[in-house]
Amino acid sequence: MTSCLRVFCACALASLVHFSATANDWRITVVDQAGKPLDDAVVELVALDAGSEAVAADVQQTSIRQQGLNFVPFVSAVQVGTEIDFPNLDRTRHHVYSFSPAKVFEIQLYHDRPEQPIVFDQAGIVALGCNIHDYMEAYVFISESNLVGVTDPDGQFHFSQLSAGRYQLRVWHPFQLDEMLTVIITLDGSSESAQFSLSVQHRPKQPTPQRGFGA
Repeated sequence: MTSCLRVFCACALASLVHFSATANDWRITVVDQAGKPLDDAVVELVALDAGSEAVAADVQQTSIRQQGLNFVPFVSAVQVGTEIDFPNLDRTRHHVYSFSPAKVFEIQLYHDRPEQPIVFDQAGIVALGCNIHDYMEAYVFISESNLVGVTDPDGQFHFSQLSAGRYQLRVWHPFQLDEMLTVIITLDGSSESAQFSLSVQHRPKQPTPQRGFGA
């Protein structure tokens, strides 16, 4: 039998919230304060018990492209050590940068593809920008765990083949109003789903490109 647990979090959580769940395959749904599905929310699981740790992954590679004068995707979730390429599919040049402590870098004005990817080698949250197009923004969530992903347009992300045990779940969105949601869950064997609510300040993820210099 599949059950569903709902945790509604309208304010910051100063302490961990504990509840039991039973799952090897686990579907998480994230909604906003109005109960509407929230896409681009990061969900992360960190194993707390010996024997249920995630196996360390080989070096991963992914990309964040510049397309239509925007970053695509808007939110990425990767494991520490992941190499991210930044292909430019626009006709104009871009100048990608980050001043975030987890990864400070810049790729100066370029077309097509940079000479080499950027290695995200420290856990944290990185905000990306373009020095030519100020409205461009994107976010990278870098996790020590390989059990991390981003919710789809239905506000859902699905974890498969989880080992039984206790996990720390964290949920984050770039527009959230409160601290990062942190919950302790216990998984012990059957199908399960859970729903979480975040208070967010909705705004356009990336404004319509302004045509003019550099566009």
